[in-house]
Amino acid sequence: MKSFFTILLFLFGSGLAKHAHTQTVDAKSSNRQWNAQWIAAQGDSGTSYGVFYFRKNIDLNAKPSTFIVHVSADNRYKLYVNGTLVSLGPARGDTYYWNYETVDLASYLSAGKNTIAALVWNEGQYSPAAQISVRTGFILQGNSQTEEILNTNNTWKCIRDTGHHPIPGYFFAASKGEMVDMNHAIKGDWTAVAYEDSTWPRAVNLSEGKLKGTAWGIEWALVPSSLPAREMTYQRLVKLRSAIGINIPPTFPGKKTSITIPANTTVALLLDQTFETNAYVTLNFSGGKAAGISLGYAESLYQKGSKGVIKGNRNDVDGKEFVGRIDSLIADGSQGQSYTTLNFRTYRYIKLFVKTKDEPLVIDDLYGTFTGYPFKRTAVFNTDNTEIKQMLDIGWRTARLNAWETYMDCPYYEQLQYIGDTRIQAMVSYYNTSDERLARNALNQIDHSRLPEGVTASCYPSKGTQVISPFSLWYIGMLHDYWMYRGDDDFIRNKLLGERGVLDFFSKYQQADGSLKDTPYWAFVDWAGNLWGEVKGKDGSAAIYDLQLLWAYQWAAEMEAKIGMQDYAKLYNQKAAQLKATIQRKYWDPVKKLYADTKEKTGYSQHVNSLAILTGMVSEANMPAVANGLLNDKSLTQCSVYFKYYLNQALVKAGLGNDYISWLGIYRENIAMGLTTWAEYSDVNTSRSDCHAWGASPNIEFFRTVLGIDSYAPGFSKIKIEPHLGALTTISGEMPHPNGKVAAAYTLDKGKWKINISLPQKTTGALIWKAKRYILKAGTNSFVI
Repeated sequence: MKSFFTILLFLFGSGLAKHAHTQTVDAKSSNRQWNAQWIAAQGDSGTSYGVFYFRKNIDLNAKPSTFIVHVSADNRYKLYVNGTLVSLGPARGDTYYWNYETVDLASYLSAGKNTIAALVWNEGQYSPAAQISVRTGFILQGNSQTEEILNTNNTWKCIRDTGHHPIPGYFFAASKGEMVDMNHAIKGDWTAVAYEDSTWPRAVNLSEGKLKGTAWGIEWALVPSSLPAREMTYQRLVKLRSAIGINIPPTFPGKKTSITIPANTTVALLLDQTFETNAYVTLNFSGGKAAGISLGYAESLYQKGSKGVIKGNRNDVDGKEFVGRIDSLIADGSQGQSYTTLNFRTYRYIKLFVKTKDEPLVIDDLYGTFTGYPFKRTAVFNTDNTEIKQMLDIGWRTARLNAWETYMDCPYYEQLQYIGDTRIQAMVSYYNTSDERLARNALNQIDHSRLPEGVTASCYPSKGTQVISPFSLWYIGMLHDYWMYRGDDDFIRNKLLGERGVLDFFSKYQQADGSLKDTPYWAFVDWAGNLWGEVKGKDGSAAIYDLQLLWAYQWAAEMEAKIGMQDYAKLYNQKAAQLKATIQRKYWDPVKKLYADTKEKTGYSQHVNSLAILTGMVSEANMPAVANGLLNDKSLTQCSVYFKYYLNQALVKAGLGNDYISWLGIYRENIAMGLTTWAEYSDVNTSRSDCHAWGASPNIEFFRTVLGIDSYAPGFSKIKIEPHLGALTTISGEMPHPNGKVAAAYTLDKGKWKINISLPQKTTGALIWKAKRYILKAGTNSFVI
């Protein structure tokens, strides 16, 4: 069978059926010392791949009104009460901040016998790049003496599932595939009360559970998770695109439909969700002793002969081949076999491959359970322009698939919280939701990633250390964004030590004139030209790095002046002034009316000139020429979909915002190519990832640029409304605000604009209309202009 599944790997390149919405409650209710033990299976070294089941039975005299417990594991857990899934976790962190979830089990408990069970797995050497680990372990602590009957110790039972094995596959920084031999897997519903576990061995105690700061040594420094439970929603596949070796009923896969695959038959089914998703996949099946089953997952198909490079239109399947990650199963011949992926899978397409032996196999059902951070889209954009609606919907799906327990660069390949991506993702959250918890979590985790020399990691959490030094400057931008759009001076004030550390790191590589020289680590800017890390002049400096540092000094000076230390504000303003003078002297080309990439002035980019505008380098007199170059000079290195976030902001600042909708060609190309989320690269045909949230910036700019809603004071306490309507004549919308919501509506009627703007309480604002300023007050403001 090993050779069979090796072939499947090249071909393709315990269940959630009974689940409830997981509950989380206020973890602050417990501040007393824990007395539960971290536990594990007998004889397990704790560092290799393994899947483990834990169980404990308790008797209750009556159904409780509350029954609060705190739970965590290394690497991951799924917690069940009487057969129902009630919690998944822990939310990823690091050993210094190891999260636990707090769950009220009361609604799942009953008078009499109850079973609490946990599936815990450690992917060991195959674990995702984002997974930090000590060793395999599980812990559950009761919130009070009553609930301590469930405290983990050697009264719990634990058994290893020897049927589970990893499928490494090709490059995935995310979780790998699974190989499950049902002949050796644990039989029956091991989460149920009636399950017979008398032969299961007792768990062993590893160490006491310690809250952060209460132990002199660090294994797992336990902290309450600040995040809500992830969404879990039943989701059926939509279409069958091809079937080889069998005739399929027309109701499959949209409705639960049994399919019998005869003995000694090979079948391949290509299924289409019709849009990209993240979901735990469940396959229920019966019979089929020794049958091989493989589930492959792909964002898109590839043109045959392109060696997994050219994707073409994502809707097309003819002339295409399937290349993707897989999970594989061996059936044991029994009735009611069930498999659910340990981790969620990202896919648009699923390929189900079955090869039966001497018994027929029945596919009883195949479906997904969508998962994601439980963002609620509270922003509203009203328009009869179907293209705008489609762009906003695709962008929102992209943002949702890249938000789970951290922001992620892409859900399919890496699932890493990169700062460059995360800055844009957090802004999408501010403009579209009232929930800033994931953004706060990101800011905390990036702060935790700082190295002793001051620079942050490029992405975190991560079991390795990668440093993209310019991303540390975007982190300062993230702090400033949060401060401006959400406020909370104390939260940001506590991050200023990290901001100072980052700027101190960069100051060590500034020359006498302030220009950076040979900044270490990876100097990535964008997947464009040589901006992925090789751009520099003969003196070791480049405009793009000087401009990013200038902007960081400007952000830092503003925050320090208001909520930090005046001496730092003064220092950073001085450094910013020096850098501005140096940038103007070194990189400005008075003939081309553009800023060059290097002192030698042999190359020019949209990136440098965009940041020159955004940092206030460009004079009013030179602004039209620089903006014209950004728009029309194709010899400039062009921004990818990622850096268009900054390009478009620069063009708006240059006074061209009424043309915003005409700048969205890359999104029109994505739509024309059948994507349902935004691709990672501007070359849509060959983009590696089909779902990269750094492309979702239109979900910001339709509100910030078109409707014109922006903050111009910390905490959004002052609101600027400066619309850029272009050819639109009727448009309205609203977005969340820390004090409620901001709404704006514009209608052109008989040559006059009817404008209605609503500001939340405790705010003031200004409407900027054709360079004229109108004062706005809290509440309703109406104008006819």
